[in-house]
Amino acid sequence: MTTDRGPDDRRPDHRRHDERRPGDPRRITVDPESVRRSLAGLVLTIVELLRQLMERQALRRVDQGDISDEQIEELGLTLMALEENMAELREHFGLTQDDLNIDLGPLGPLLPRD
Repeated sequence: MTTDRGPDDRRPDHRRHDERRPGDPRRITVDPESVRRSLAGLVLTIVELLRQLMERQALRRVDQGDISDEQIEELGLTLMALEENMAELREHFGLTQDDLNIDLGPLGPLLPRD
Protein backbone atom coordinates (compact mmCIF):
# COMPACT_ATOMS: atom_id res chain seq x y z
CA MET A 1 0.00 0.00 0.00
CA THR A 2 1.41 3.37 -0.98
CA THR A 3 0.45 6.80 0.19
CA ASP A 4 0.35 9.93 -1.90
CA ARG A 5 1.86 12.14 0.80
CA GLY A 6 4.13 14.88 -0.31
CA PRO A 7 6.90 16.49 1.75
CA ASP A 8 4.46 19.07 3.10
CA ASP A 9 1.96 16.44 4.30
CA ARG A 10 4.12 15.25 7.18
CA ARG A 11 2.69 14.85 10.63
CA PRO A 12 3.65 17.73 12.94
CA ASP A 13 5.97 15.54 15.03
CA HIS A 14 8.15 14.89 11.97
CA ARG A 15 9.18 18.49 11.38
CA ARG A 16 12.66 19.12 10.12
CA HIS A 17 15.23 20.34 12.66
CA ASP A 18 15.31 23.89 11.30
CA GLU A 19 11.51 24.19 11.66
CA ARG A 20 11.63 23.80 15.44
CA ARG A 21 10.85 26.87 17.45
CA PRO A 22 12.83 28.14 20.44
CA GLY A 23 11.44 26.57 23.60
CA ASP A 24 10.69 23.32 21.77
CA PRO A 25 11.54 20.60 24.34
CA ARG A 26 13.38 18.60 21.68
CA ARG A 27 15.73 21.47 20.88
CA ILE A 28 19.17 21.18 22.47
CA THR A 29 20.62 24.34 23.94
CA VAL A 30 24.40 24.16 24.05
CA ASP A 31 26.28 26.25 26.56
CA PRO A 32 29.96 26.30 25.47
CA GLU A 33 31.22 26.54 29.07
CA SER A 34 29.11 23.57 30.12
CA VAL A 35 30.37 21.52 27.18
CA ARG A 36 33.97 22.48 27.98
CA ARG A 37 33.57 21.52 31.63
CA SER A 38 31.84 18.24 30.77
CA LEU A 39 34.53 17.28 28.28
CA ALA A 40 37.27 18.17 30.77
CA GLY A 41 35.48 16.06 33.38
CA LEU A 42 35.32 13.08 31.05
CA VAL A 43 39.00 13.33 30.10
CA LEU A 44 40.06 13.78 33.73
CA THR A 45 37.90 10.80 34.74
CA ILE A 46 39.78 8.60 32.28
CA VAL A 47 43.15 9.95 33.43
CA GLU A 48 42.17 9.41 37.09
CA LEU A 49 41.08 5.85 36.38
CA LEU A 50 44.43 5.15 34.70
CA ARG A 51 46.31 6.85 37.55
CA GLN A 52 44.58 4.66 40.13
CA LEU A 53 45.25 1.52 38.08
CA MET A 54 48.93 2.44 37.77
CA GLU A 55 49.12 3.08 41.51
CA ARG A 56 47.59 -0.32 42.33
CA GLN A 57 49.91 -2.06 39.87
CA ALA A 58 52.93 -0.31 41.42
CA LEU A 59 51.83 -1.43 44.90
CA ARG A 60 51.49 -5.03 43.67
CA ARG A 61 54.98 -4.92 42.23
CA VAL A 62 56.36 -3.52 45.50
CA ASP A 63 54.57 -6.23 47.50
CA GLN A 64 55.97 -8.93 45.18
CA GLY A 65 59.50 -7.53 45.50
CA ASP A 66 59.82 -7.14 41.71
CA ILE A 67 61.43 -3.71 41.87
CA SER A 68 64.42 -2.15 43.56
CA ASP A 69 64.35 0.48 46.31
CA GLU A 70 65.45 3.07 43.76
CA GLN A 71 62.56 2.17 41.46
CA ILE A 72 60.14 2.30 44.40
CA GLU A 73 61.30 5.83 45.20
CA GLU A 74 60.95 6.90 41.56
CA LEU A 75 57.48 5.37 41.30
CA GLY A 76 56.36 7.08 44.48
CA LEU A 77 57.58 10.49 43.34
CA THR A 78 56.00 10.04 39.90
CA LEU A 79 52.63 9.01 41.32
CA MET A 80 52.66 11.89 43.81
CA ALA A 81 53.43 14.38 41.01
CA LEU A 82 50.64 12.94 38.87
CA GLU A 83 48.21 13.23 41.77
CA GLU A 84 49.22 16.87 42.31
CA ASN A 85 48.76 17.61 38.59
CA MET A 86 45.31 16.03 38.68
CA ALA A 87 44.37 18.23 41.65
CA GLU A 88 45.52 21.32 39.75
CA LEU A 89 43.52 20.34 36.66
CA ARG A 90 40.39 19.63 38.74
CA GLU A 91 40.75 23.04 40.37
CA HIS A 92 41.32 24.74 37.00
CA PHE A 93 38.10 23.29 35.60
CA GLY A 94 36.14 23.71 38.84
CA LEU A 95 35.71 19.98 39.41
CA THR A 96 35.92 17.88 42.54
CA GLN A 97 37.11 14.29 42.92
CA ASP A 98 33.45 13.24 43.22
CA ASP A 99 32.66 14.94 39.89
CA LEU A 100 35.02 12.48 38.21
CA ASN A 101 33.37 9.41 39.71
CA ILE A 102 30.77 8.43 37.13
CA ASP A 103 27.80 6.53 38.55
CA LEU A 104 27.37 3.29 36.59
CA GLY A 105 23.93 2.59 38.02
CA PRO A 106 23.62 -0.95 39.38
CA LEU A 107 27.36 -1.50 38.94
CA GLY A 108 28.14 1.35 41.32
CA PRO A 109 30.70 4.15 40.90
CA LEU A 110 33.43 3.89 38.26
CA LEU A 111 36.26 4.83 40.60
CA PRO A 112 36.76 3.03 43.90
CA ARG A 113 36.43 5.28 46.91
CA ASP A 114 39.65 5.30 48.93
